[in-house]
Amino acid sequence: MHFLKLILRNVLRHKLRSGLTVVGLVVAVMAFGLLQTVVGAWYAGADAAAPTRLITRNSISLVFPLPLTYHDKIRQIAGVASVSYANWFGGVYITEKNFFPQFAIEPRSYFALYPEFIVPPDELREFLRDRRGAIVGRKLAQTYGFKVGDSVPIRGTIFPGNWEFVVRGIYDGAESKTDTSQFFFHWDYVNETMKRLIARRANQVGIYIIGVKSADQAARVAQEVDATFRNSLAETLTETEKAFQLGFVAMTEAIVVAIRIVSFLVIFIIMAVMANTMVMTARERIAEYATLKALGFGPGWLAGLIFGESISLALIGGMAGIALTFPVAEQFGQAMGTLFPVFHVSLDTVALQAAAILTVGTVAAATPTARALRMRIADGLRNIG
Repeated sequence: MHFLKLILRNVLRHKLRSGLTVVGLVVAVMAFGLLQTVVGAWYAGADAAAPTRLITRNSISLVFPLPLTYHDKIRQIAGVASVSYANWFGGVYITEKNFFPQFAIEPRSYFALYPEFIVPPDELREFLRDRRGAIVGRKLAQTYGFKVGDSVPIRGTIFPGNWEFVVRGIYDGAESKTDTSQFFFHWDYVNETMKRLIARRANQVGIYIIGVKSADQAARVAQEVDATFRNSLAETLTETEKAFQLGFVAMTEAIVVAIRIVSFLVIFIIMAVMANTMVMTARERIAEYATLKALGFGPGWLAGLIFGESISLALIGGMAGIALTFPVAEQFGQAMGTLFPVFHVSLDTVALQAAAILTVGTVAAATPTARALRMRIADGLRNIG
């Protein structure tokens, strides 16, 4: 108990220095956590992917469509439990800055494949009855103020024209990592319009979503799907949903790597600041350490005193930084709107912050401890007076 009191007194001896060090730690740990959360948000789609879902697209590129006739052929492959399809719509809501994912889907099979999208039964029934109906995610609805019954005008880009949708339901996520920023509507509505305006673009889909009976069969089913359409006019590439999502992350991998590097640089900088603080502290207390050694206090006790002060400072600033990460991340996620559909601080991020705190406290105390232990008592006592 006396040992802990002594550590606390040392921490509070230079209040301004300790206070500034703690403030630096708070900012650094909070910034580290926020940057790691941004990286986590980039991988949110891949992390939420189900092992029993496969995605089939055109082998050349995602921009090339697949015939609707592939649906029944895929359904007949052994191990396939269900099949749905979707098109990326890519329209503009009011202005280009209002970006959010828009998908034309086959509604019954699609929502059956994605049980993590929770739609109230009565709202789902209304959506199925209305060809111009739409289902929107909770975060998307909150961002733009959408309510059930609202009309949503969208200007087509990939599919030209001015489209009008009616919000028939709002879905929630089964988990916090579920993306609730998407906008779903009927593929049939788009397809019928294309038949009238651009007949050659009708009866085509962007991707097929395949539900397999078990994850063990995923690789075999993917191979059989691609083999079925080999040498056709539209060959396919089938992969797990996670691999499909990671393909998008790979397009911006340089940005993700840069953010990771910056986050660790923040910790390295605060480690240098903390080390400088401890070196200054130890230099001022040379005479005290020499006196303690002369009184018979061993190297372990002396090292514990220095490490205790360093780790105490790191813990005070670090824990405050972790606590502040949550409200700051929440505000940041709201400010970003649908740019980061899933933005929450994970347990892995908190664990990294805790590890960084202990590392900073330990490394900062290493050099002053080594000097104090090597110091001869006579040399230290010369600093008295």
